[in-house]
Amino acid sequence: ITYHPIDIVNWKEYPYQPQASFRIAYTNDAILVHYKVVEDSVRAKYGEDNGSVWTDSCVEFFSIPAGDGIYYNLECNCIATILLAASLGRETFEEKIGECTWEVALLIPYKVFFKHAITGLDGMSIRANFYKCGDELQKPHFLSWNPIKIEKPDFHRPDFFGLLEFE
Repeated sequence: ITYHPIDIVNWKEYPYQPQASFRIAYTNDAILVHYKVVEDSVRAKYGEDNGSVWTDSCVEFFSIPAGDGIYYNLECNCIATILLAASLGRETFEEKIGECTWEVALLIPYKVFFKHAITGLDGMSIRANFYKCGDELQKPHFLSWNPIKIEKPDFHRPDFFGLLEFE
């Protein structure tokens, strides 16, 4: 499955651009997302689910699975706070300076989309965006897969989501 870059720098005041990419697939009961990241530092301050992971080294997947305008955001730091640990364990740590490479793989059951009864994605098209951020790192950054054409950082903008086609 092909990796797609998360490489759009939407806001000039945040020029840092780590290397980030994702690939996506689905099964009969889940979406599979795999991220690869290389950045100048990495931080995992938040180790409990539903914490402020967007301030850490973070990747995000926002989607509108039912096409009705209701979107879901799934955010995950580099120690997989939220769903599945992959490479850096589950212990929190302050920012580590120096080139860091990390990956995280998410298994997102359809039941996560709790406001809907999603039973499959075969042949569907859904609007979505993928992000890489690190709000409180030494080099704050806000990258997206699809451009966000507004003045200040805000990923909660479904009007700028791209289209995912599930075959």
